Amino acid sequence: MRRTDRFLISQKPYAIALDTITGDQHPRGDRHAFSGRATAVWYRRKQGVTRACIGEVMLWSHYLPRPLNLEDPNDILTAELDGRYGGDCHGRWDGERYWGAQKPETMEVHLAVLRPMLTADPIIPAGFDGWWTFQGAR
Repeated sequence: MRRTDRFLISQKPYAIALDTITGDQHPRGDRHAFSGRATAVWYRRKQGVTRACIGEVMLWSHYLPRPLNLEDPNDILTAELDGRYGGDCHGRWDGERYWGAQKPETMEVHLAVLRPMLTADPIIPAGFDGWWTFQGAR
């Protein structure tokens, strides 16, 4: 991944809660494999409507040249990770409708983060670090 200060929705950036990054790694021949995840928020646009999303982003690679320091979130995030599957959305707000969790307590937590994201987009909510993208520099 790569961190950028410039928000471009076309690069599918994520703001990541660094303290939620988890993962495991193991040798794979002369390379290393890593599989992990982190809580994240992101924006997506569909049919001209911007949506704020909250969920998990998968962090993985099968062919890293070196082992990662699992205690250092930046070491993990700056590795050559594969993001082809995108985020796993647990809650989404489009300014009018919420989609996601059915438990009222979880909905309230999600909406407390997602509503401000659409009010003044693009913002990085408190507790998140961004913007991180799997796409290369343009």
